[in-house]
Amino acid sequence: MKDEVEFPIYLQMQITEGNMWLNDTIGFVPKNSWAIDPFGYSPTMAYLFRRMGFENMLIQRTHYKLKKELAWNKNLEYVWRQSWDANETTDIFVHMMPFYSYDIPHTCGPEPAICCQFDFARSHGFSYELCPWGQYPVETNPENVQERALKLLDQYRKKSTLYRTNTLLVPLGDDFRYVTADEAEAQFRNYQMIFDYINSTPSLNAEAKFGTLDDYFQTLREEADRINYSVPREIGSGQISGFPSLSGDFFTYADRQKDYWSGYYVSRPFFKAVDRVLEQTLRASEMLMAFLLGHCQRPQCEKLPMRYAYKLTAARRNLALFQHHDGVTGTAKDHVVLDYGTRMHTSLQDLQIFMSKAIEVLLGFRQEKYDQTPALFDPEQVRSKYDALPMHRAISARKGTVQSVVLFNPLEQTREEVVMVVVSRPDVSVLDSNWTCVQSQVSPELQHDESKIFTGRHRIHWKASIPAMGLQTYYIANGFAGCEKAKPAKLKFSSKLSSGPCLAPYACSKVEGDTVEIVNRHQVLTFDVKHGLLQKVIHKNGLQNVVVEEIALYSSSGGAYLFLPDGDAQPIIKSGGNLVISEGPLMQEVYSYPKTSWEKTPVSHSTRIYNGGNTVQDFLIEKEYHVELLGKDFNDRELIVRYKTDTNNKRIFYSDLNGFQMSRRETYDKIPLQGNYYPMPSLAFMQGSNGQRFSVHSRQALGAASLKEGWLEIMLDRRLVRDDGRGLGQGVMDNRVMNVVFHILMESNISSTSDPVSNPLPLSPSLLSHRVNAQLNYPLHAFIAKKPQEISAPTHSRSFSPLAAPLPCDLHIVSFKVPRPSKYSQQQQQLVDPRLVLMLHRRNWDSSYCKKARSQCTAVADESVNLFNMFKDLTVLNARATSLN
Repeated sequence: MKDEVEFPIYLQMQITEGNMWLNDTIGFVPKNSWAIDPFGYSPTMAYLFRRMGFENMLIQRTHYKLKKELAWNKNLEYVWRQSWDANETTDIFVHMMPFYSYDIPHTCGPEPAICCQFDFARSHGFSYELCPWGQYPVETNPENVQERALKLLDQYRKKSTLYRTNTLLVPLGDDFRYVTADEAEAQFRNYQMIFDYINSTPSLNAEAKFGTLDDYFQTLREEADRINYSVPREIGSGQISGFPSLSGDFFTYADRQKDYWSGYYVSRPFFKAVDRVLEQTLRASEMLMAFLLGHCQRPQCEKLPMRYAYKLTAARRNLALFQHHDGVTGTAKDHVVLDYGTRMHTSLQDLQIFMSKAIEVLLGFRQEKYDQTPALFDPEQVRSKYDALPMHRAISARKGTVQSVVLFNPLEQTREEVVMVVVSRPDVSVLDSNWTCVQSQVSPELQHDESKIFTGRHRIHWKASIPAMGLQTYYIANGFAGCEKAKPAKLKFSSKLSSGPCLAPYACSKVEGDTVEIVNRHQVLTFDVKHGLLQKVIHKNGLQNVVVEEIALYSSSGGAYLFLPDGDAQPIIKSGGNLVISEGPLMQEVYSYPKTSWEKTPVSHSTRIYNGGNTVQDFLIEKEYHVELLGKDFNDRELIVRYKTDTNNKRIFYSDLNGFQMSRRETYDKIPLQGNYYPMPSLAFMQGSNGQRFSVHSRQALGAASLKEGWLEIMLDRRLVRDDGRGLGQGVMDNRVMNVVFHILMESNISSTSDPVSNPLPLSPSLLSHRVNAQLNYPLHAFIAKKPQEISAPTHSRSFSPLAAPLPCDLHIVSFKVPRPSKYSQQQQQLVDPRLVLMLHRRNWDSSYCKKARSQCTAVADESVNLFNMFKDLTVLNARATSLN
């Protein structure tokens, strides 16, 4: 099972890994999806399954009122159509189970008390719970078989009235069942006697038999070919006749009353973030593996990738394991979360070691692709344990030395971006791979500690340019003749901090007035000094946007699954916190350690804007929230950030489905607050009738809502004492210290657009929005040389640029990998499998916004790509299309 709100690459990777194992092990290729326990469903899953060759899906957990509506109209079986697919090329047939649960009391028919009598594993002698309705299973025998058969068949007939055909599916199972032969025998023996009676009694006009899911769908399709079950004026599908086509998603799920399952969108957010990091690291590692083997011309250079191939397989499986519907959702028991976290942490470490050695080979540091010597590079960020935040590794930069920093760009376009590493001393310079001086800026490193905001280390920023899917080397130098040292940022402090000494080499001053601004060439951000919160954004063209930032807490009685707020969220920021403003030529920042009712505030935050010069970064606002929702003071509290804007969105907003497509979300008064919360895997935006759009891109999956006009709120973390009765048996109290990063984008359209209020169809992100999302979720991977080298030591330009040209800006490489490294040998004359698999995604984007993404983006959808000429040094001998898996 997989969580239905995560990125499509996770899902594709998981299903591909499983399908390959099935095919290799038992020669089986599945055609039917069984997903009874995810908490809501996304049409992206339907799309991916269809593109993988699946024909049918079975789903269960959808809103109880929606089930009732579909059942009333006999629409529980339908064809799931993508809202954008007018040509019906991705339709897939779906069976929705009709009742509350998937256990036996809720699958044989509408009356659980009767159905439970036919769960023979609940008989005395087995360890399962007895029927809670007080009527228990009895062994079927010749004396009672008629009565038993008629009672069960009555439930089948009642259930069949909810569906169109004469073919009925009755699942027989539950969690943790069929663990002994005796149990399986008890179910089979009793049912077979009942079936034999039904099948030998013609007057009952029924046939009952055991079968697989595939048996059911085949039988149903054969019946649908013979009998037309279409309803007049119904829009159907050429995929299978006799059923309606439906579009949309199934969020937010409720199983009864006002119990909406919107809490899991945010439960255990720390591990949701680790999940995203493992995914992007695995994707990058598979690219490097493909380049190593693709450029390999002799057997000895296969040794490094072959030695690490099994670790990439383990990483795929550990990532897939966490996609379980109680994994990434945050709804597992504490000890299970520890296991998930440890597995992901181990894989992250393995992948980083592989990447550090791979870049040595690709940059020419090693002539032989061998794996016996230690790596020359360390990852720039390191985690001490599975539940710790990554720490930046500091570059010592002692006098007379340079230290290499290698950047890997996993995106398909050349990347120009202001990057940052941490140094132990500020008097350094930055050189590019040709040893040419690069403009840089240095500012103090900050931390979440009121008594010691400065760590004593420093952050150095510079503008880097890294080729598409390539590597570029930069050097941090101390004492390089003719190079200007990094320019120190100017610091401003709130009055509480200004009494202390100014840090060398920075110029310091006191904040004056009630507001403070930071400025780049495109926007001016205004902050309220007393609270340290954003107030307003003024754009270069003179447009002003009200963006009032608010940090608040809900009191809640929910649990890991359910969000059950006790009223509205209450703001927690008081007047008088600490504020540090850092102003430099490349990056400007406002850091706020706000005052709250607690001695240690649960959140501090930074707001940054960049001056890279015509980069994607220049147009966004970077928000980083450091969250510590720890201790009993925050029991049954849920932390949100809320942006109150002047966007007249009529409480309509859009959130992404699996990072693949957008879904329209409208806030309704008729359902409770928690029912108006929706998943936000990576993006949410509001759009006004004038085309102005306010977008928030997220580095991890969270939940979002627009409860009032112009408001967009996003939940950051939640701490719940109680179990909410959905099977976990505990609250969520194992909160970790974490950072949540958003990239905020404000855009005005340049041509006419449909009014989102009257348009029921989802809108698409702009091209710039896609690029912002890609840079946030597929960041640069930085590696630092373990040892500095003397400035006088000779070196040569170190870079790797594999693409003949950057790909069009709307074309994304989902993955580029070697599917079976063990079968890749140069020695092998007859290849069993393709050597490299390239998966491409042409992104849909809103053309009423800037077509050049306000940067160097020129090639877009009308540009074709020649696969044979895509790479510089890889000769493509043959290319063929496959299914996604």
